[in-house]
Amino acid sequence: MAKSAQRFWVVSGFAVWVVFACVSVVVAQDWTQWRGPNRDGVVASGHTAASWANGLTEQWTVQVGSGYATPILVGKRLYMYTRQGNNEVMMALDADSGMEIWRTSYAAPFDMHPGTVPHGPGPKSTPAYAAGRLFALGMTGIVTAFDAETGDQLWQTSEATAHPPQLFHTAMSPVVEGDSVIFHVGGHDDGELTAFDVKTGDIQWSWSGYGPAYGSPLVVELEGVRQVVTFTREHMIGVSVDAGALLWQRPFPVNYDTSSQTPILFKDMLIQAGRDNGITAFRVIREGDAWTTDDVWQTREVSLHMTNGVVADGVLLGLSHLNSGQYFGLDLETGEVLWKGAPRQAENAAMIRAGDTVISLEDDAELLIVKPNRSSFDVLERYEVASSSTWTQPTLSGDRLYVKDLTSLTLWTLD
Repeated sequence: MAKSAQRFWVVSGFAVWVVFACVSVVVAQDWTQWRGPNRDGVVASGHTAASWANGLTEQWTVQVGSGYATPILVGKRLYMYTRQGNNEVMMALDADSGMEIWRTSYAAPFDMHPGTVPHGPGPKSTPAYAAGRLFALGMTGIVTAFDAETGDQLWQTSEATAHPPQLFHTAMSPVVEGDSVIFHVGGHDDGELTAFDVKTGDIQWSWSGYGPAYGSPLVVELEGVRQVVTFTREHMIGVSVDAGALLWQRPFPVNYDTSSQTPILFKDMLIQAGRDNGITAFRVIREGDAWTTDDVWQTREVSLHMTNGVVADGVLLGLSHLNSGQYFGLDLETGEVLWKGAPRQAENAAMIRAGDTVISLEDDAELLIVKPNRSSFDVLERYEVASSSTWTQPTLSGDRLYVKDLTSLTLWTLD
């Protein structure tokens, strides 16, 4: 709703009334990678929390295949990375209608471990888009680059399959930095953090160390050095972007094989979380060529396992796996847990902060609209947005919300 404000100016002896229209603008942003434009689950929005009370309207639903890859949105195109039978498929859809523009597939058969069948055959990795190219990591470790305009396969490497991925196969989502796209590939004990040339697929550098985690890397500048910060199977590490040199590492063993988190940068602190390790804030310190880390605070009162939290006004909002799924608010300056919600809420939640609103898509297809604050978890609205489980991070752009369930994709619009 437009609001107007008047201002009185005197110009060269004449009285001039100027009317300004202050319009609430709904910002439609591209969603080019895991966790959104800035890899932190935060998007611009002109909607207020109260505006979500107007309801959601389903515009279309299309079958796309299995998997947990977030829909990638660039302009008027959606890109979906899924599995159909024994093939992994990249497809482009019209963002307005859901109609297919192109589809490219390649064979990627594999046998699932019996214990991982409930988690599905993937793919679990979200592609990254940059400069007209899409980069994807398949369940068996295949790395592929596609032309986003035509769907043509630009390059592909299956070198990572020389050593089978870990128990739940692959889940990390790549990040693009300059002319490099960075993946953590390989098996439990012999994984390699690898920078591929975006144009050719040539390996620019690789760091051979601990096996990859299920979580995804963050590229940040710390102590004047641009670096990849990520979890491995048993450590958290910082590796220089330009040469792939290990700068620092700190032990971070977890159950269930490894961490599924993406690190969070808050001011000059990194936030690490993982099952059975609570949440810790630490600083990276450089003295000459020596790198160390120094803990600022640590809490085991809450933790994160499958859910990645979002930050609002210095508070980390998340869903702890403790107490069978419990929302919490944590002061990132002090590490104090400000509040905890009711237990047994969900096994997983995909969270996005849009302006003054947090939306949380729980794995049972319930979408929560939350007004974040420092004292409680205030749910304003709840919507059912799918007919099957929703483990995929949704894509929010302007008044559009794209929700992927087990096999279908749906566009919901904010009324």
